[in-house]
Amino acid sequence: MEQPRTRPAEDGTRRGRPPLPPQARGAAPVRRPGVRRPSAPPAPGTGRTLPGPRLTGLGGGLFCAALMLVLGFLDQALFGSSRTVYGVLFLPVCVLTSVWVRPGDLLIAPIVVPLAFALGLTRISDGGDGLSGQVGGYVTTLATEVGWLYGGTLIAGVIVLVRRVRVVRRRVAARGRTAA
Repeated sequence: MEQPRTRPAEDGTRRGRPPLPPQARGAAPVRRPGVRRPSAPPAPGTGRTLPGPRLTGLGGGLFCAALMLVLGFLDQALFGSSRTVYGVLFLPVCVLTSVWVRPGDLLIAPIVVPLAFALGLTRISDGGDGLSGQVGGYVTTLATEVGWLYGGTLIAGVIVLVRRVRVVRRRVAARGRTAA
């Protein structure tokens, strides 16, 4: 006499429940276009690579604003509010923000970069006594340092544009492969 089966079927189906997804059944995972798998860590001895964090739009804005505010404080403390030092330090912040922001939030980088520049500039602007003197000094400093502001925004915009073109090309290529 045969014994009744006590274990569930091995094909992934379960009694009274929907079937398991392919990943749970041990099948090859389903590849979705545009989804990036985490890469394996570099082999020992091959050298270290730069970190590749992926910031959301809000995270990119907070990163950029906080870093520029800290750089403004450091510039004020170490260099006596040197506008040139602040402008030079602004450029790498623009590059990092536009490189580290997620592909879905790319367009936020050229928007938050000028705002962060203006936020950090509050620490190094020269102003007189009272509120009107402070505002006048801030506006004057912003007007005289607009070259750094435009340069950093342009750098962020170009990097974002190049990254966006690459994302679109990958999507088109993935669609072409699935359609063929």
